[in-house]
Amino acid sequence: MRTPRVHVDRERCIGAGMCALTAPEVFDQDPDDGRVLLLHTEPLTAHRAAAQMAAGVCPSGAITLHEPESTGP
Repeated sequence: MRTPRVHVDRERCIGAGMCALTAPEVFDQDPDDGRVLLLHTEPLTAHRAAAQMAAGVCPSGAITLHEPESTGP
């Protein structure tokens, strides 16, 4: 099974913290500026739904998930 990759745009992040609250196994907040810190670019299966939810609730849209491209049958 291919694992989706998580990408964060720290420049776009406003530091709301919804990601760290929703998926603390995948995201944290920088103690200096409050912006998102990505802990795992390829979250474990158990944390994928939370990572996807965090992307959906991010008020600035700073989190995206990318499904790997298929390389064949």
